[in-house]
Amino acid sequence: MNSNSCWVADLSGRVDEILELTMNLYFLRHGIAVERSIADSENDAWRSLTGKGERRVRRIAQAMKALNLSFDIILSSPYRRAKQTAEIVAEVLRKSDKLKFLESLTPQGDSKCVIEHINRSSPAPASVLLVGHEPSLSELIARLVSDGTELSLTMKKGGLCKLSTTKLKHGRCATLEWLLTPKQMELMS
Repeated sequence: MNSNSCWVADLSGRVDEILELTMNLYFLRHGIAVERSIADSENDAWRSLTGKGERRVRRIAQAMKALNLSFDIILSSPYRRAKQTAEIVAEVLRKSDKLKFLESLTPQGDSKCVIEHINRSSPAPASVLLVGHEPSLSELIARLVSDGTELSLTMKKGGLCKLSTTKLKHGRCATLEWLLTPKQMELMS
């Protein structure tokens, strides 16, 4: 082979092995909400963001925009404070058409259903934002990173976490890329 020649590998039949697609999963805890004792209703699902919570979520969404984050799907708990958080983010990122609400993201929801919903999405998403509550978000993160046995974390209100995976399943399958506090996010906006 002369030094000016290029070597070309025969990759036929190996595309699946070489082209393993990475899915990025982002977890956003809802913003600061009205306290339970102050809420108009005893129903936890109806608690809304405070004025401060709305402003902070808007700054967090601006930071997400500055980080060039984009989502194929935004899945949110239908509880008012999470819904408001997701709607603000979707508006700032111009992704309102990608927003869906899942009962399985409520505090009593089933994380297996969340994973099944993502895996059934067509086309397969490369980037997903999940908006929800504690402790269910951190429990799902722990399940995906360490099968729930070796990782303890707490998401602050407005905190954002990124995981990456090549094969999403309800068990150890992902890598923790980063976890940002709301204050860190605000500094980026």
